[in-house]
Amino acid sequence: DDVDRAYFAVFDGHGGVDAANYSATHLHVNVGLHEEIVKNPAEALKCSFQKTDEMFLFKAKREKLRSGTTGVSALIVGNQLHVAWLGDSQVMLVQQGKAVTLMEPHKPERE
Repeated sequence: DDVDRAYFAVFDGHGGVDAANYSATHLHVNVGLHEEIVKNPAEALKCSFQKTDEMFLFKAKREKLRSGTTGVSALIVGNQLHVAWLGDSQVMLVQQGKAVTLMEPHKPERE
């Protein structure tokens, strides 16, 4: 279609780089192939995070890998920004020199 899209992501491996590298290689593909990418990009992001996790868990079990990752991704669709994150990754938006709160950081003491 003629809608401009851009995708950005950062992954922070825990206990090794396997999960982070796997996510960096597969998440954007899962997002791009998701059936809701055009109508509901936020749902495509959410489902793709879950699918990528399931895919890696299968690989990790098969190959006896023991790493994990946090992640944050941004999908820009036209003039809309969609942000998804997992774990304690954080994202900051700066608009005209001022920080805009997009999320509350994950903290162990937070319910």
